[in-house]
Amino acid sequence: MSVRYVAVVGAGAAGLTAALRAAEGGARVTLLNAHPRIGLKILMSGGTRCNVTHRQVSERDFHGGSRAVVRRILAAFTPEQTLRWFADLGVELKLEETGKYFPVTDDAQTVLDALLGTCERAGVEFQAGRRVVRLERCACAEAEPAGGGGAGGRGRGARGGGGGAGRGAGAAGAATAGGRTDLAPRWRLGIEHIRDSAALGAAVAAPGRTEWPLPPREPDEWLEADAVVLASGGLSFPRTGSDGTGYAMALALGHTLVPPVPALTPLMSDDPLCARAQGVTLEAELTLRAAGERVAQVRGSLLFAHFGYTGPAALDLSRHWHRWEGSARHVVANFAPDWRREKLDRAWVDSAVRDRHARVGQWLNELVPSRIGDLLCAQVGVARDGLSSQVPREVRRRLLDALTARDLHVSGTLGYEKAEVTAGGVTLAEVDPSTLESRKARGVYLCGEMLDVEGRLGGFNFQWSWSSGTVAGRAAGR
Repeated sequence: MSVRYVAVVGAGAAGLTAALRAAEGGARVTLLNAHPRIGLKILMSGGTRCNVTHRQVSERDFHGGSRAVVRRILAAFTPEQTLRWFADLGVELKLEETGKYFPVTDDAQTVLDALLGTCERAGVEFQAGRRVVRLERCACAEAEPAGGGGAGGRGRGARGGGGGAGRGAGAAGAATAGGRTDLAPRWRLGIEHIRDSAALGAAVAAPGRTEWPLPPREPDEWLEADAVVLASGGLSFPRTGSDGTGYAMALALGHTLVPPVPALTPLMSDDPLCARAQGVTLEAELTLRAAGERVAQVRGSLLFAHFGYTGPAALDLSRHWHRWEGSARHVVANFAPDWRREKLDRAWVDSAVRDRHARVGQWLNELVPSRIGDLLCAQVGVARDGLSSQVPREVRRRLLDALTARDLHVSGTLGYEKAEVTAGGVTLAEVDPSTLESRKARGVYLCGEMLDVEGRLGGFNFQWSWSSGTVAGRAAGR
């Protein structure tokens, strides 16, 4: 019985999972990673703690492609299965009040070490410092569905190159697994040797970019495989090696790309309130208005920073900000999200009637942190220690407007450099929902951020990686 050879491109969460699942199915697997250090994004995630999943996950927690397809992929490897899997790997997890699961060590290295160890035990060969820049059908491969075409120009097929696998930057392996010649491989991968990791991500792509040319230089060597899993991720944290080459290969195969934009990235603002309230956190509801319409609304913790705003609410809104590029946009915040202005107005009046000695500051302290209350009072010219009953009606309403409908003066985001994920990617309509195999190129599978799916903050993107990596890896290894 012949051994199936699978090449997995990208050693992030989805790629590591896909490689493991393919190896568990009996395939011989090579995992190629552009950066000499594998799993850098895992180590950076969740404030270096790695939020592996969430207590409750559904298709409604994701943006992008068909919710029915997302639901199907999540059902193939559920959060409950994720918890059991990590328990089997020896990673003890803890559930926090927010519904997020973290390793009890509060150290992402714990998660990465477990993943690397189980992949090594399954026989996965690691090739770090190896950037895949071409994906072509082998000349002897059977005819493929319409819409394909070679991904990039052909180069001289390298044979040999031996050398060590492992987690560091070693030489790439032979052209096919074990020199196997009994079956003609379907795909050949052109590989560039990364000699200087500092050069990775030097040029950061602009949000919404639609053209992705392949790197012009010839590959240093070629590798052949029966199946290929594209798990090279999006464009976030480009210095980890996420440069869009995977998108370029997918486009060259005939795929359609939803223009990528940064997601889960902080918002920038020149509002003086940011500098004065730096370090303050509160619960807020943020509304994005574009072209005169309300186009997105999120609620969560908001953190004031010297550059603008971060925290779950700001991060979750960022993908919508970029999707409405070119429209007149502004973000409005309600710092008392359980209230609307009219009800607050009545509550103020009722409070002043009950207690004629009630102070403005006392009333505000029940709604927002004192520093925010001070700043809002200063903005509208209200004395914080003044009597609520003596504040003129129009001044009171200006204060309530500042509290419940304050323009945050958002000027942009911190982009891919600080984005936790990328929104956009290959449309789900172009993959088989049961296997994530490309409908354009048989034997090529896509998972993780290569696809037009991204989740909100809270472990949802990791769950998508585990689920989609499992589906693609199992199918590729069969």
